[in-house]
Amino acid sequence: MQTGWGRTGKKWFGIEQWEVIPDMITSAKGMANGVPVGLTVTTPEIAGSFQGANIATFGGNPVTSVAARATIELIEEENLLENADVVGKYFRSKLEELQAKHSLIGDVRGMGLMQALELVKDRKTKEPAPEATTQVMERARQNGLLIGKGGLYGNTLRLAPMLNTTKPDVDEAIKLLDKSFSEVRN
Repeated sequence: MQTGWGRTGKKWFGIEQWEVIPDMITSAKGMANGVPVGLTVTTPEIAGSFQGANIATFGGNPVTSVAARATIELIEEENLLENADVVGKYFRSKLEELQAKHSLIGDVRGMGLMQALELVKDRKTKEPAPEATTQVMERARQNGLLIGKGGLYGNTLRLAPMLNTTKPDVDEAIKLLDKSFSEVRN
């Protein structure tokens, strides 16, 4: 769900980055810019196994259909797949610079405009730092930057800005992240 609609750059769905052909793709909010909608695309063989006249609660809703179409058209017209790739690479490089500055950042990973920072107590042992992750996330919020948290140990900051994010937007986010990390360490 999260890697669809251009989030990872260049391609519509993250799985396409590896030239994998899935049996099924499901999608939701990203297809209609947050308007409630769902999508399942599958092979004719799998689709043929579904029984019944209706497999959707609100299938064919015209409002969500219009929102989805408008979102897809906007992504195409504004070349947001390419933007996610170009700005995403810039974002990644800036996050790696931040990693060099802050020892809490053990790993930087992601693709396009879907990036993550894994926070660790020690880079050698890679011991997770969930408390520091929560503190950095809270400081970032107080500084005006909304980011998410996840990971098996709760030590991963999730960074997924809008598809129309610009390099100046990234610079501002990095400035706020840098400030937040510095405040947590001091």
